[in-house]
Amino acid sequence: MLPEADVALGVGSGSHAWQTAQVMLRFEPVLLESRPDLVLVVGDVNSTLACALTCAKLGIAVGHVEAGLRSFDRTMPEEYNRLLTDQVAEVLFTPSRDADDNLRREGVPEERIHFVGNVMIDTLVRFLPQALPRWQGLQAKYNVSARQRYVLATLHRPANVDDPATLREIVSALGELSRTLPVIFPVHPRTRQRLVDMRLQPETWQVQLTEPLGYVDFLALQKHARLVLTDSGGVQEETTYLGVPCLTLRPTTERPVTLTQGTNRLVASKREALLQAAHAVLNADCSMGDTPLPPLWDGRAAERIVQMLRGDRVWSSYATRLS
Repeated sequence: MLPEADVALGVGSGSHAWQTAQVMLRFEPVLLESRPDLVLVVGDVNSTLACALTCAKLGIAVGHVEAGLRSFDRTMPEEYNRLLTDQVAEVLFTPSRDADDNLRREGVPEERIHFVGNVMIDTLVRFLPQALPRWQGLQAKYNVSARQRYVLATLHRPANVDDPATLREIVSALGELSRTLPVIFPVHPRTRQRLVDMRLQPETWQVQLTEPLGYVDFLALQKHARLVLTDSGGVQEETTYLGVPCLTLRPTTERPVTLTQGTNRLVASKREALLQAAHAVLNADCSMGDTPLPPLWDGRAAERIVQMLRGDRVWSSYATRLS
């Protein structure tokens, strides 16, 4: 269980502009009261950018964890969050070497770039021992086994779930796949609402719809899946570490290392494209468990970040910029 936050800003759902503005308004008093030397922001969500901008306006240093990731797709709101956060951050902690290259191309000085590895893998490594014992109960719950493998699916991105034609293509592919293997589909709230709005009745296709799962249970299901279908960024990384084949229903990814050194493949959100790619995986005899991991995906990225913050290199670079 995560401990209760010392400060909760209480910003809920809303438009991108509303969320960003509300986080800035509510975060500024926290900064003025605490006056930190440096604020760490993580990832690419609206609060990442909002907190980074608020710090920059107050002259407080920003460290960005997961810096340098780029999809080069500016239809994604997250891409703007990534780009702008990296421009105002003083310290950029990158998860992969391609992220270093992206920052260099954008003119970020070398001394601000710190390759530390992937903090999401830190979480996976820590909780995998807790996830494995949950597998027995999940087998019974979903009527699957280690021998009878299954497909695990997640969907939440607007491009896939908000367009009726696209969602119907994906649902049709999942239904067809379920004729071959069980399909377990934990349904994101926005996706469930779209299924209701479009009158896509779950009982008409052989897919097990579930409520959203906790991290540990979902990790256990990923570990034992024959194939994962997703539009999530983090799942691409987790399946790479676990050696589980992954099809990402997107035209681009900000995590290309999962394509070049992992188990991930991009596929169009079309019925026939999904089925062709899925059957290619399911018909393959080779295991992907021996795929080499990307560098520094070892569960110790957070330790390296802390070591750097305790050392002189980060602070001397920041002091030089201020002088």
